[in-house]
Amino acid sequence: MDDIVRDISFGIGRKAKTRVDHELFDDEAWKIAPISGLKEMARDQLGTVGGGNHYVDIFADQQERVWVGVHFGSRGLGHKTATHFLKAAGGKDGMDVPPTVVSVDSEIGTDYLTGMGLAGKYAYAGREAVARHVVREILGAKILDEVHNHHNFAWLEKHDGENWWIVRKGATPAFPGQRGFVGGSMGDDAVIIEGIDSDESRKALYSTVHGAGRIMSRTAAKGKFERVGKKRIRRDGLVRHDEMLKWVADRGVELRGGDVDEAPQAYRRLPDVLAAHAGTIRVLHTLRPLGVAMAGRDIVDPYKD
Repeated sequence: MDDIVRDISFGIGRKAKTRVDHELFDDEAWKIAPISGLKEMARDQLGTVGGGNHYVDIFADQQERVWVGVHFGSRGLGHKTATHFLKAAGGKDGMDVPPTVVSVDSEIGTDYLTGMGLAGKYAYAGREAVARHVVREILGAKILDEVHNHHNFAWLEKHDGENWWIVRKGATPAFPGQRGFVGGSMGDDAVIIEGIDSDESRKALYSTVHGAGRIMSRTAAKGKFERVGKKRIRRDGLVRHDEMLKWVADRGVELRGGDVDEAPQAYRRLPDVLAAHAGTIRVLHTLRPLGVAMAGRDIVDPYKD
């Protein structure tokens, strides 16, 4: 775990400690005006892990085979691309705002879909680079199997004989036979699942969860600053740091980084969530966490992206 946090950059806006080159930088999508200006930033960040709930974990399954699980996305490239097109379409950023809708045949719509596709390739390349580095360079092992799945993405799919854009926010595809990785929290098991065919699966448009899901907000878990007179005082949150460390230690997990907003106490228990999806997926492997690496509360965000 010390080698992971030494070799891999964690935190928002970080540059990779080892430059990773990839064929995706030859993609024609980089010629789109708003995206072309993000190319060098994307080069610098490929192979880095973000903040928040992004992680690099080492697991063991029931047969004591070792798995490396990583969770992060398209980094600054995806965020800046989405922000640009949202503003270009006249929309507002935020959770409680009306949706911004554009035609897929418009210039903005076409360019956005191209940019989203590029961001998806970029996320895939980054996760692959990090996971392979851990397996080959840190563990000195051979890759026996790979499971990869997106979430927070949109797919053009045919359902009930019609084509639809399926936006899976906080969800991931689970078509019959399609495998996926679903994480719990820093102190819980993860799973490798497989989609199955059923009436429930079809109603869910062959979708499932990508993680256990929170039971409290980051602010509720961590606490927040309030102004009292001329001073800013931090009010305690619902999760204490020592409680988080005890949960992880009791499971025998080596933790690097992380803070109480990502503590197990802030999340649902994954078996309960999976039970609610019975009949749409099956669990192929249960992964016991051995080590968890995340951005720590002491990591400074120098780039603000």
